[in-house]
Amino acid sequence: MNTTELLDIVNGLFHSPIGFSLLWAGLVTLFFWLASRFNPFQEKWKQYEGSIITAIRLAEREIPDNMPNKGLARLDAALRFVLQAYAEANHGKQPSADLTEQLKQAIQIKHDELERRGSLTS
Repeated sequence: MNTTELLDIVNGLFHSPIGFSLLWAGLVTLFFWLASRFNPFQEKWKQYEGSIITAIRLAEREIPDNMPNKGLARLDAALRFVLQAYAEANHGKQPSADLTEQLKQAIQIKHDELERRGSLTS
């Protein structure tokens, strides 16, 4: 069997209804795989959500209520904790500036959620 015969068989397969269906199924699968792999709206901080919640609770206990700019101080303390946890998980590598900003925003979002639910202790 030479290359021309093999290409004729493949051509005949893809021009049949079953081959056409397989080709479309493969292309749709490829599209969904690529869309999930390179999703620009995917929140990278979700995998650190546990560390973020722990950091928020530790910062709430660590920073007293009578301190000036307590919200900013708590955000800074929580961010330092999350960055330290990230570095430990990634063999000392620090996150990029973009990921650091996402983590900072995530801390604020999770703090608001915890506060609304009443999960934070004073």
